[in-house]
Formats: sequence, structure tokens, C-alpha cells
Amino acid sequence: MVTPIAKSHFFAHLSRMKLINRWPLMRNVYQENVQEHSLQVAMVAHALALIKNRYFGGTVDVYKVATIALFHDVSEVLTGDLPTPVKYFNPAIKDEYKKIEKIAEQKLVDMAPDDFKNDYAQLIDHAHHSEDEAFIVKAADVICAYLKTLEELSAGNKEFELAKKRLDKILQDYHSEEVDYFIQAYVPSFTLSLDEITQEEY
Repeated sequence: MVTPIAKSHFFAHLSRMKLINRWPLMRNVYQENVQEHSLQVAMVAHALALIKNRYFGGTVDVYKVATIALFHDVSEVLTGDLPTPVKYFNPAIKDEYKKIEKIAEQKLVDMAPDDFKNDYAQLIDHAHHSEDEAFIVKAADVICAYLKTLEELSAGNKEFELAKKRLDKILQDYHSEEVDYFIQAYVPSFTLSLDEITQEEY
């Protein structure tokens, strides 16, 4: 029996992640969109989960974490990327924006193909994420924002100085072994030139 094909606009909406630019109120040497940011967050989240499991006794599903990270900003195809200074201007705005994000996430889940709605709800709806999964994805998101500030500062863009200090403090305040390990082991390379990261060590 041939399974009937049910049409859906879900994937067409997701494809628009590449049209949403991040850091919209700040001058950028290199413009970053939500789609490429999400890929980097997924890679970092996967690494954080591996580090937690391998070195610090964790039991996190690294593949689920990476996939959740790929979808962590999908609601922005409906809401756009609200700049952080606006989003966190006061508690009332923050709370209202969280409600808007929740509505957008549910709208996307509802838009998913019927046979896969629950599968995508597991990724998009935060209610389905464990505490460890949610933390790792959030930490990866912050690390990637921090890496963006390093990239901009290395290019001479002082616009990102205060953002770097703010994100540095957030990362320190996590007191997370896997986050600290990632920062100490891998982040310094992001301040080096291509020649420096490709030269052989003797």
C-alpha cells in the first residue's frame, strides 16, 4: 500500500533561517545568519555532551543534544531575531517574548507533517528536554556568541568589547566542568590566524 503524500510548509519555513541575520543592532565585520549559527551551536553542543560523558560522568545522548541544538532557534523564522538589549530590557519584556517564542514554536510543531509532529515536538518544544540537554544547548549557544565576539574583535571591531565581557562572565558563572574544559582546550585557537592553526607542531 502506497503511503499518501501529505504536503507541509514546515521545511520551507525552516529554510528561511538563512535569511535572518543575528546581532542586528551592531556593526558586523562578518554578518552571521541563524542557520549557520545553529550549525555551530550543534557542533559545540555535541562536543560539550561528549566532554561531559567522557570526563565528568555524564550520560547525555550526544546525538539528541546536537539535533536539539540544530532546532534551538527555529522559532525565529516566525518572530525574527530580537536583539538581546531589547529582549532583556526588563523582566516584563523578557517574559512576554518567552510567551511569543512558545507560541511560535507550537505553530511550527503544528505545521510539521502529521506523521512526524511528535518527533519534531521532541526537538522544538523545551518541555521535552531534560535539564542536562537544555543546559548544554544553552551553554553551546552562549559559547558560539562568545566566539563571534572574538572573531569581530580580532578583525578590529570594538563594537563587540562589552558583549565579550558580558558573555565571559555568563560562561564563568555556569561553573560547568564541560564548559570550562571546552573553553580552555579549544577556544584559544579561535584567536589565531589560519597559518597558526594549520602549521605542524614539532
